[in-house]
Amino acid sequence: MENDSVEIDLLRYFFILRRWAWLLILGALLAGGAAFLISRQITPIYQTSTTLLINQASSGGSSSAEYQSILTSERLAQTYATVMVSRPILEQAIDSLGLSMSPAQLAGRVTATPVRSTQLLQLTVTGEDPAQIAAIANEIVTIFVQQNAALQSSRFDATRESLETELAKIQGEIDATQALLDQATGAANAGERARLQELLALYRTSYASLLRSIEEIRLTEVRQSDSVIMIEPALAPVSPISPRVMQNALIAAVVGLMLMFGLVLLLEFFNDRVGSSDKAGEMLGTTVLATVGDIEGERAPEKLVTLTTPYANISEAYQMLRVRLDVSAYGHGLRTVLVTSSNQSEGKSTTAANLAVVLARAGKRVILVDADLRRPTMHTYFSHHNLRGVTTAMVRDPGSSIDFHFQSTKLENLLLLPSGPLPSDPMAMLSSQRFADLVETLKEMADIVIFDSPPILQVADSTVLLNFCDAVVLVAMAGKTRTSALRQAKALLDQSGAKLAGLVLNRVSKRSYGYGYGYGYGYGYGYGYAPDDPNKTKQSWLKTQWQRLTGGKRKHKHASSEATPTSTIDSTATPPQEPATTPVAINGSYDADLDDAAEPAIVAAGSGSPERSKRRRR
Repeated sequence: MENDSVEIDLLRYFFILRRWAWLLILGALLAGGAAFLISRQITPIYQTSTTLLINQASSGGSSSAEYQSILTSERLAQTYATVMVSRPILEQAIDSLGLSMSPAQLAGRVTATPVRSTQLLQLTVTGEDPAQIAAIANEIVTIFVQQNAALQSSRFDATRESLETELAKIQGEIDATQALLDQATGAANAGERARLQELLALYRTSYASLLRSIEEIRLTEVRQSDSVIMIEPALAPVSPISPRVMQNALIAAVVGLMLMFGLVLLLEFFNDRVGSSDKAGEMLGTTVLATVGDIEGERAPEKLVTLTTPYANISEAYQMLRVRLDVSAYGHGLRTVLVTSSNQSEGKSTTAANLAVVLARAGKRVILVDADLRRPTMHTYFSHHNLRGVTTAMVRDPGSSIDFHFQSTKLENLLLLPSGPLPSDPMAMLSSQRFADLVETLKEMADIVIFDSPPILQVADSTVLLNFCDAVVLVAMAGKTRTSALRQAKALLDQSGAKLAGLVLNRVSKRSYGYGYGYGYGYGYGYGYAPDDPNKTKQSWLKTQWQRLTGGKRKHKHASSEATPTSTIDSTATPPQEPATTPVAINGSYDADLDDAAEPAIVAAGSGSPERSKRRRR
């Protein structure tokens, strides 16, 4: 069970991401595209580097001394890194290369960094000109090496100069003594000659000693002097280090994708609209009778798909609704069904009409009742007028037949009872005993009666109708109906003691999680207490005026589906006189002659002249 739950949650997240894929992709593309364009506008920055080797003077031959020498070299490299970017060296490099920048500006482009655990020092220079930064790096290293060599050599200059001065003096004594020795000739100067030879030997010994001292100083200078060697000169770079256009675009796209993903989760968290059948059924604790997609077409007759295209895939959802409704009613009779929704424009009328058709096709005697006495639409689905129906049937003479008030359909065992002229007080008529008697009469005539009612949360009419129905089918629209409204509707049904047969979810996208069998519809529903769309009203008025100017005539189905009588009927009004007609059997076709015989009653109901009614029927 836990694995199933995890799999369902993963699948739900998959469908959420699939539904919002356009937003995720859009966010990634916008962020990546913006980063790409901005990066292309930025001036490229290049970078080059040179590597130096720091040799620390040897302090002895033992291994410990060598180790200390390495550590000292590392510290010396850090010291040299600081000295190398000092102002005197930078000023000399600027003067040498003829750069038009200050030492402070050059210092912002130069970085000297010791390489960890080595005796290496890396000098890095950045700038907009590749050749210039390579020349700057090499020139700074050259200047630093020369200054460092001069500094190391200056420690032995005094001793070397002293020894060289003494050496020159002795060289002079040697030359003078050698000259005297060359002049002392003969036997008389034998003693002087011996003295001069002895003195010359002494001078030459001192001269050799001084030469050895100078050589020892030179060797000591070499051993005790720190040296800096350039092992890798700087080269002009080919590609810039910034901006990295593709990298920036990719990073921005990932960031945009993550931001959009967070936005999607936030929207899903705060979104209380019904998105899937599983979520809706679990929330209400009821059965999902059918999930229906979107039905093409805007006019009401086009949405009666079970009648126009009964064998199409789109009609199978309503067949599934019929089957599951029969299953839910197994073991007890189901004579009356109320189809309602929590709010308007959620497709309850379309559901009721298609449900009545599939029940009739299954062989049952069905009466479809438009119990919405405020803004009825059921007659438009079957292209009929609304001149008689529930209201006229309620105010008829007690002994007269009710057959006159029905409208026929293309199915022999399906009759339509429209709302009829709108009453001044719908609530009073539905709460009256006459309506209760009418319901009992309808139940006697049919196997099942389907009631299309107003939204249960909009007006109290549906609450009254619950008392006459065995089961309720609650209709919701995916992406529009709020979960809070569904909970309120379910609570209201529970308080009324009505049996909720299940839920029908409309306009469920195939890409949504929990999409069931079949397709669906989306039918807008408006009520008298809700303001009409002024744009639609204006368009309808303009269309009427154009037809009057051009002399065009509406087709029959347009007239019958759009014509809605504006007359009202009072609950205390005198019932219209019905002509003597033969009762219409529910399993028989509706007699067209009945309309001609009913003209006096239609006129009595305040719906216009007989000629106008005939034109509407034609």
